[in-house]
Amino acid sequence: QGVPLVLIGSLMDVSAIPEGHGELRPGSAQDLSYIQYSSGSTRFPMGVMVTHASLMANCHAMNKYGVGNGPSDRGMSWLPFFHDMGLVGFMLGALTSQSSMDYLSTEDFARRPLTWLKIISDNCGTLSYAPSFGYELCARRVSTMAENSLDLDLSKWRVAGIGGEMIKPQVMAAFAEAFKPYGFSSDAFCASYGLAEAVLAVSFAAAGKGMTVDHVDKRALEGHLAQPLIDDGSKAGRTFVACGKVLPGHRIEIRSDDGTVLGSRRVGGVYVAGPSIMQGYYNNPEATAEVLQDGWLDTGDLGYWLVDDLVIVGRAKDMMIVNGRNVWPQDIEWTVEHIDGLKSGDGAAILLADADGVERPTILVQCRPSDPAERARLKTDVRTRVQEAVGIACDVILVPARSLPKTTSGKLARGRAKAMFLAGGILPLETSSPDA
Repeated sequence: QGVPLVLIGSLMDVSAIPEGHGELRPGSAQDLSYIQYSSGSTRFPMGVMVTHASLMANCHAMNKYGVGNGPSDRGMSWLPFFHDMGLVGFMLGALTSQSSMDYLSTEDFARRPLTWLKIISDNCGTLSYAPSFGYELCARRVSTMAENSLDLDLSKWRVAGIGGEMIKPQVMAAFAEAFKPYGFSSDAFCASYGLAEAVLAVSFAAAGKGMTVDHVDKRALEGHLAQPLIDDGSKAGRTFVACGKVLPGHRIEIRSDDGTVLGSRRVGGVYVAGPSIMQGYYNNPEATAEVLQDGWLDTGDLGYWLVDDLVIVGRAKDMMIVNGRNVWPQDIEWTVEHIDGLKSGDGAAILLADADGVERPTILVQCRPSDPAERARLKTDVRTRVQEAVGIACDVILVPARSLPKTTSGKLARGRAKAMFLAGGILPLETSSPDA
């Protein structure tokens, strides 16, 4: 009562309503199709205006030149439909290519990750995508089981896509090794790059070729040069996964701060143009003008060319300048998550101003132990490991478990974590309640 509803009933009730006589008005190609809210890892989410034309252009490019869908393919997804990868990649993309799809709720995947692989196995799935953490969850779960204890056949899985966050090659290698006994081939890995402002995909690696990795010198990277380095296991290098070639009909430029277009192995801002690019941000002309100029989208990402493959280095706004050095927060966070008792997403590397206003590199670490001695040991261990791996003295602040925010795609929301900490939304464990 009091709500201006026209009808409450079932689908049968709706079907029984007499057909109306209103004039149908089909949308034009440039009309707004939907508004996709970006995941907002470094800022508040904004509404990306997607037209029918840009949606269809991206779906066509992905289906034909990305994964190369065929009549025999069957996809599987646990990705949420409110995120661009789940919505476009595995629902709208499936509709436009008439592909068969199986779905698992995101909540059920989080509770029982191996259900994802079981459905792929049972239905002879050939296509499925996930951020790195999805593969990591499965590899961690199976590591506690006896070998060949699962009833799985993953031999038909030809495109195991990776996207939605920075790709961690060591995580993918661990997954491939863990599920090799079940028929999984590392050649199925297919890296890609995209963002909501381009509907979804911008570049795709060739299907069936596995991952192309590039190991580069960390020091040279600080000077915006991706200088190749032999991977001898030392801490002098950093390994990236190439995200493939730009989709046909689209263009990518790597630009320096002054707008100069850069060549191979020079790190700069990633700019994209093409039919998939958004109209702008909904009701936000200022933000639109910041990222759209002359048909080119400033993605906010930094990357470089590996011949004609795109390699993403990180977000430009995430880079930390410490004593004149460019330090990537991912290097700190990936170091931390390899410490015993910690896992992916347990650390957020940020800059915090001290009493003198000097910004200091700081890592917020989710801590589970309640014993003061264990917490003290964890802080010392984190500080030492970061010093060894990254070469900087980093302040360590322990925070309660599950307190660091994530985006809709499961990425660590680093900027939001900093804002919440400064506003008192995340409290250090020393000032939290004993039960935190």
